[in-house]
Amino acid sequence: MSRILLVEDESVLRGEIKRSLIRAGHDVDEAVSLGEDRAFQLSDFELVLTDVRLPGGSGVELLEAAGHVPVLLMTSFGTVKSAVDAMKQGAADYIAKPFEPDELELAVHRILREQQLRRKARGLKRDVSQVWAIEGIVGTCKAMQGVLHRIERVACTDATVLILGESGTGKELVARAIHEGSRRKEGPFVAVNCAAIPDNLIESELFGHEKGAFTGAVHRHIGLVESAHEGTLFLDEVGELPASAQARLLRVLQEQEIRHVGSSKTRQVDVRVLAATHRDLPQMVARGTFREDLFYRLKVVDVRVPALRERADDIPELATFLLRKAGAKVGRSGLELTEEALDAMLAHRWPGNVRELENAIERAVILSEDGQITPELLGIEIETLHVVREPESDEGALAEYFRHFVLKHQSHLSETEIARRLGISRKALWERRRRYGMVRPKNKG
Repeated sequence: MSRILLVEDESVLRGEIKRSLIRAGHDVDEAVSLGEDRAFQLSDFELVLTDVRLPGGSGVELLEAAGHVPVLLMTSFGTVKSAVDAMKQGAADYIAKPFEPDELELAVHRILREQQLRRKARGLKRDVSQVWAIEGIVGTCKAMQGVLHRIERVACTDATVLILGESGTGKELVARAIHEGSRRKEGPFVAVNCAAIPDNLIESELFGHEKGAFTGAVHRHIGLVESAHEGTLFLDEVGELPASAQARLLRVLQEQEIRHVGSSKTRQVDVRVLAATHRDLPQMVARGTFREDLFYRLKVVDVRVPALRERADDIPELATFLLRKAGAKVGRSGLELTEEALDAMLAHRWPGNVRELENAIERAVILSEDGQITPELLGIEIETLHVVREPESDEGALAEYFRHFVLKHQSHLSETEIARRLGISRKALWERRRRYGMVRPKNKG
């Protein structure tokens, strides 16, 4: 369903066009003169359909006010030249009177389809700095492989997904990956941080409002749910929604319909909902602060994104990837993480998860003068490590072999290569070094 503004002064023709558009599944508002269109917020429409000759001026004057909203001009035979001139000024198309309903429907469908593709292109352009989040998720540990498998299974469906995990783990990245793998990938991806919108505005922002619905509502407003029509709506921090908004969201999930604040009319929407939270929703349900029926509607499928400390084996690969990304952002190449920097990353608990890691690396890239990323440049606080030696009785052949192999090769092999040859992860190598008191000499390998 697309919202169309029809500006036509002939009442009979206006009525016929409106009925035709409604039969085609569109929502139509109407005006009879050029001045009346000012009662509407043109950015709330997907298309403006206007006659060229109107009381109060020419429909061509709407081109500038419409901005990104396409304008389809209706013109009589005598004004075709002015319509062509208007297309040069930015009109989407024109249709000559008299026309058949099918002819109008075809023109409207084509323009709306082109507009949808433009929105998609603008969205991709906005996200170009986050292209890594769309193309794939970095991580080869068992926990992340489980996440990737779950994404692959659920993306091709229209199921509602609840994404769980601490702040900074990449829940929006998972949501985008699901969207990009779905049949809706050509449609909009609308991300909403529910915690960032005041409680008194959340219903209006999500579900829209009518003019005059409350003080300050000077225009009719299309909500974010409706903006995600034929696409995906991602509700981050869904646990922050107030009770009234929870009830409206439940209606969207159950009936695929919304009702603007201040209106008694419902509207059908075609939206897939993905939600995320770091909160304990079952506990909130038990306390009565989150609706139980909404919780089960959201949790058709759940995806738990592990904290970075739970996937430490991925840190070297993830850090290298983020280093390339940060270097490209500031136009620097040839940057390298020192062995000491990687050891520092493995030792840190990362309470801010991947977001904290990305910020630390970006900081180091900015401050680095010679291209070497050191622990000092990362600016992370590391707990003092206490060396714990194993009792003599626990020393075995494997421990002795580990010591011998590491001491023999650490002068010419990197930690990553030593770990690979031992058949263990770099995290495991670092932990064993700490256990045996075998700190790697600086500036080696």
